[in-house]
Amino acid sequence: MKVYFDNAATTKPCPEAIAAMVNALGEDYGNPSSGYELGRRAGAVLRDSREAVARAMGAKSEEIFFTSGGTEGDNWAIRASAHLMRHRGKHIITGETEHDAVRATMKHLEDEGWEVTYLKPDGDGRITSDAVSGALREDTVLVSLMLVNNEIGSVNPISEISAAVKAAGCPAIIHTDAVQGFLKIPFTPSKLGVDLVTVSSHKIHGPKGSGALYIRKGQRLPQLLFGGGQENGIRPGTEAMPAISGFAAAAKVGKEHFKENVEIMSSVKEHTLDRLRAAIPGIITIGKSESPHIVNISLPGYRSEVLMNYLDAQGIAVSKSSACKKGGRSHVLEAMRLPSEVIDGAIRLSFSRYSTLEEGDYFAEKLSEAVSMLKHR
Repeated sequence: MKVYFDNAATTKPCPEAIAAMVNALGEDYGNPSSGYELGRRAGAVLRDSREAVARAMGAKSEEIFFTSGGTEGDNWAIRASAHLMRHRGKHIITGETEHDAVRATMKHLEDEGWEVTYLKPDGDGRITSDAVSGALREDTVLVSLMLVNNEIGSVNPISEISAAVKAAGCPAIIHTDAVQGFLKIPFTPSKLGVDLVTVSSHKIHGPKGSGALYIRKGQRLPQLLFGGGQENGIRPGTEAMPAISGFAAAAKVGKEHFKENVEIMSSVKEHTLDRLRAAIPGIITIGKSESPHIVNISLPGYRSEVLMNYLDAQGIAVSKSSACKKGGRSHVLEAMRLPSEVIDGAIRLSFSRYSTLEEGDYFAEKLSEAVSMLKHR
């Protein structure tokens, strides 16, 4: 049996996304900036795609700018905001548990003379609004915090954080990396109270290589690249229409079946946890795991790499942290100040609408086998 429980790393493209990509490659393959019929057809697909992603997010189509994915969106949002606000101050607030796309960008800005405050998470892995309020300064110009943590599934109270920043009279731009929250938990940018939102295609059953940055209408943002007039001139370059088409198709389906998909992910997650707790005494669940699709478990005294190798041999795909870490130790779990044996025995499970209860049963059975075999070696 094959079990794929690493959907926070990437998801299987849905049939609708694949069909849209094939059409963009084989039929509507024109350049959407061209004026003849083939180009006009591609231009219509681009407009429809932008509208589909906007609807899925609860935004206006003119607020959606296509990117190559979450990393580009985070880099653009943070660096452009810093550049825009540099005359008002050089202080930024973020969290210790952010994705590496945010953390690495912050480190680069620090090298350029910016001061970054990295907030510690609470015991559930969340950054609280009180923590943000306590870190605000007169020269704070950007607050960047993720919506859903990609390793433990905790949900930051972004709407409360945004309200606290505004209540303090702080002019800071507010950005959230919602890559793991998009079509997993209900939100709209306006309800979050944010200026910028990053999302990615391949986390919602679309293709890799596409994503979007939401830029609130009225919020100016310096351009990312220089060239033509694509993406309203601030992210020029011929649009990657196959990837964008697939992204839009996945977003449309995900929005239409949002409630059903969340129920499937939640039920498989809870069922799998119930089986694990019954089969393996001493197993630990890390953090709050409020999202429907991510949970981090730990078997203190065991090595996650060894457990994962055994599971891989049984046809099971899981991870111990973000795929971007490439085997490195989880900075998220370290930021939570967890004991070393808990961090070293941690495994991340992440589910999708294609996950099944039977897969949860098989995973629990094989992890229990691994624990039993390793104990007696």
